[in-house]
Amino acid sequence: MPLPKLPTRPASILNVDDLDVEVVKPARPLGKQPERKAPVPSISTSTPAPQIKRAVAGKQAPATQRKTITAEPAPTQSRLESSPTKTRRGTKRSGTGPSTGLKLFVLDTNVLLHDPSSLFRFQEHDVYLPMMTLEELDHHKQGMSEVARNARQVSRTLDALVGDTANLEQGVLLSHLGNKEAKGKLFFQTSSISNALPADLPIGKADNQILAVVKALQDSMAPREVVLVSKDINMRLKARTLSLAAEDYFNDHVLEDSDLLYNGVLELPDNFWTRHGKDIESWQQGGTTFYRINGPLCNQFLVNQFVYFEGSMPLYAQVREVNGKSAVLATLRDYSHAKNNVWGVVARNREQNFGMNLLLNPDCDFVTLLGQAGTGKTLMALAAGLTQVLETKRYTEIIITRVTVSVGEDIGFLPGTEEEKMLPWMGALEDNLEVLNMGDGDGNNEWGRASTMELIRSRIKVKSLNFMRGRTFLNKYLIIDEAQNLTPKQMKTLITRAGPGTKVVCLGNIAQIDTPYLTEGSSGLTFVVDRFKGWPHSGHVTLQRGERSRLADYAGEVL
Repeated sequence: MPLPKLPTRPASILNVDDLDVEVVKPARPLGKQPERKAPVPSISTSTPAPQIKRAVAGKQAPATQRKTITAEPAPTQSRLESSPTKTRRGTKRSGTGPSTGLKLFVLDTNVLLHDPSSLFRFQEHDVYLPMMTLEELDHHKQGMSEVARNARQVSRTLDALVGDTANLEQGVLLSHLGNKEAKGKLFFQTSSISNALPADLPIGKADNQILAVVKALQDSMAPREVVLVSKDINMRLKARTLSLAAEDYFNDHVLEDSDLLYNGVLELPDNFWTRHGKDIESWQQGGTTFYRINGPLCNQFLVNQFVYFEGSMPLYAQVREVNGKSAVLATLRDYSHAKNNVWGVVARNREQNFGMNLLLNPDCDFVTLLGQAGTGKTLMALAAGLTQVLETKRYTEIIITRVTVSVGEDIGFLPGTEEEKMLPWMGALEDNLEVLNMGDGDGNNEWGRASTMELIRSRIKVKSLNFMRGRTFLNKYLIIDEAQNLTPKQMKTLITRAGPGTKVVCLGNIAQIDTPYLTEGSSGLTFVVDRFKGWPHSGHVTLQRGERSRLADYAGEVL
């Protein structure tokens, strides 16, 4: 009896390794296969089944081998199911422990105390906390300071993350609390680590114990990269001398370079009128002239940004509206003229004039003024505040506060009430009040100046930052002096105290930061300048030229 005809298709086409598929379904068991008609029923077991998945490419297997191979797709399926899945940046993450394709960041205690949310700032990478870090957090949780509050917040966050996790060795997902940006895991030191440091480094010191943990992790997890993250410069230097990777914590930086900080002023190019001078609309409203211009430069404008053009057709204006390639500019009031003086103060340069327009604008609730010493920040803010409190009655009183960070050594506790304790920190206030209260200078108006000073002092309150939480200021003119020494969280606490009708003015110089661990990029003043730019009810100006004296100006340049 003749044998059945062989398959017309080559066996290589049926080879699973040559097919462009990811998962091959297992063939049905032979006993459950549907009956198929064969040319000769007596030898139907030799008929090639359609479920054949493996064959030697280029060769036709015998009938008996084809029957045996038909029942072997299971190893292929198990191999595909056990392969690791891919995560961001092409790295592979297993489900049980730290993956070798991602970095492992070991956090120093000062990072958590500086930014309680730093656990969730490392994207897809994993975070490791040594036991000594937890021990130091426990030491810092007592008290009412900002550091103590941060330590308690970190402890609560860790408690919520861990929850009822049974096995901490496998790590805890950082996205467990809803932080979707954090795709890595949090690992704790669950066993003791022998000292792997040189003998001249005492293991009893907390920093050296953390370095020993980093060294042990680097040795045990090679080739995975283990990085120490610390705000302590000496800690990073010691790590690098031991050939350990160490980095500063940069995720709290608003800008990598302070030169990129928004300055609130834009100089228009020389061809501005030729490219934007067609189809200009102009109108007047409330003594202000408005211009609607169209051109490619308009989409670079920000609301409340100042623009100027000095040439044959000078222009000093403020951007009031931006809509694609169209913008509305409003002319400014000239406070450099004596008739427009503010409590006897006139603007001496272009940036001071811009700042005065912001300080006296009732629609501008938040103003930031940056500049080096002697640019007139405090004098302008006080003059505008006194005018709007005592003359126009727009605000009820002026509240001044600042961070009590001393330049030199602390002089100890100060006696008296809250305002009396703050007065030594308010020397700039006293100096500027003397300038604002100067009379005609002939010596015959001493009584008038004394009464005016009493009236001024009755409307100025000096408050401490320590008692600001929970307060609400209504119709106040709030001045935050030396704001560069504030952290972003402290700045948020102060600004959110503002109630209806309150104006907040922040003054500072980011080149003079006295608070530890704060830099130009992570200062609270830099933070608010970057976040509030473009908001219709805020404005910012960076003052460029000092007006204190020629000696102060020269010292600021050469020293």
